Amino acid sequence: MYITIMNLQNRNSYVYFWILLITILVGFIIIVGGLTRLTDSGLSITRWDLFSGIFPPLNQAQWEIAFSLYKEIPEYKLQNYSMSLTEFKTIYWWEYFHRLLGRLIGIIYFFPLIFFTYKKLLNKNFLLNFYLIFFLIMFQGFIGWYMVKSGLVERTDVSHFRLSLHLTLAFIIFLLLLWNFLKYTRKNIPFFSKKIPFYLPNILLFLTVVQISSGALVSGLDAGQIYNTWPLMNKNYFPDDANLNIFFSLIFLETPSVLQFLHRNLAYLIFILFLAMVFIIYKRVDFIYMKRNILFVFLALFIQMILGIFTVLYQANIFLASLHQFGSIILVTTLLILVYKNSKIN
Repeated sequence: MYITIMNLQNRNSYVYFWILLITILVGFIIIVGGLTRLTDSGLSITRWDLFSGIFPPLNQAQWEIAFSLYKEIPEYKLQNYSMSLTEFKTIYWWEYFHRLLGRLIGIIYFFPLIFFTYKKLLNKNFLLNFYLIFFLIMFQGFIGWYMVKSGLVERTDVSHFRLSLHLTLAFIIFLLLLWNFLKYTRKNIPFFSKKIPFYLPNILLFLTVVQISSGALVSGLDAGQIYNTWPLMNKNYFPDDANLNIFFSLIFLETPSVLQFLHRNLAYLIFILFLAMVFIIYKRVDFIYMKRNILFVFLALFIQMILGIFTVLYQANIFLASLHQFGSIILVTTLLILVYKNSKIN
């Protein structure tokens, strides 16, 4: 606590709380976006009105117009044709809140950044980093609409590839914000001089982001609602509705059971690499400074794997699936802190 206070005395507290707030909001919108997907609410607003879209329907007539627009897309015609206006309002509010939060993040990010630039409260390196992040936030809004458009014409759902891109970019923005937050608030004075070898923390973080991307593919095809057994997939290690030859074609990226298989096994790989890193850290006394960090990573990884197993067993129950996504935020946070700390060792 004392070190944190001393660090803030040498830094602008407004910048500190701004970075922290934006990082938290990006984490929050990831959770809200997951719930929007899990409740099948993402196609309820069929237009992208950047400014007028800030206001929801305010009377019965406006609600009827919004509902009539939804009735024109395949999701309503082929899947939700019996939906009432009251039911439509439920999915509408999820998507509306998701978009409103995205706009709020853009506003809270942009105007303070201009102020900090004008007041010269950030050095050149930080400014470049934060303007890059701003570009990614704006690009993320475009990707979000690009994803929604894929479900408005011929599909009853959005493209799982675009969904994965949207989620992956959200996590990249979150990690960049968190990395710059750590750089801004922490002193770069290492207590020890040994790095964890083979870039293991970096590899684990990269594989975890890939795992999150694959999880979005699984979610986009509702692949979590099949093969609801563990550790085997209906008494088989490999799903019985496919064969290994499928990997010689990109069709495996369109096959729900195979995507679930890949998602499961990537989790096993991450856990094995984590155990290898634990062995290295606990074997050598000069890595003692990492033991607390590795414990946090272990707890986050273990809970995340348990949540993943229960999500499969209970057919992607909304509550469990949402907790699973929240767990991924905690996991990448602990891993990034480990990567940051390891990177500051000479």
